[in-house]
Amino acid sequence: MARILAIDYGKKRTGLAVTDPLQLIAGGLCTVPTVQLIEYLTTYLSENEVETIVVGYPRQMNGEDSENMKRITPFVNRITKLFPAVRIEMFDERFTSVIAHHVMIDSGISRTQRRDKALVDKISATIILEDYLQSRL
Repeated sequence: MARILAIDYGKKRTGLAVTDPLQLIAGGLCTVPTVQLIEYLTTYLSENEVETIVVGYPRQMNGEDSENMKRITPFVNRITKLFPAVRIEMFDERFTSVIAHHVMIDSGISRTQRRDKALVDKISATIILEDYLQSRL
């Protein structure tokens, strides 16, 4: 089986998470500067079999698209064209940053480390991926 890759797309940084080949376990992969994301994905997808890319779909509390959608839509269009063999899915990411902070607190990560936005982005991508996996059951 191929892996599933999740993306928590941000203006400056993008968090990535990936499943194991059996698509059972989600784990944080890394955080990449958004300007380098396409290059990173091109390399990663050439070295790893990925069946689906799940992109966090940011919505506001009222269900409307968030401000970040104006950046995500062109990104999704671009990766759809660049990687036609990979299924691209959008998945609701509301509250993932808040949940990521709670996970960090619960796991005993220091206050200084919790300020590391790259770590928050990677954990947020992992939460998106875990939620996506749960939704398929």
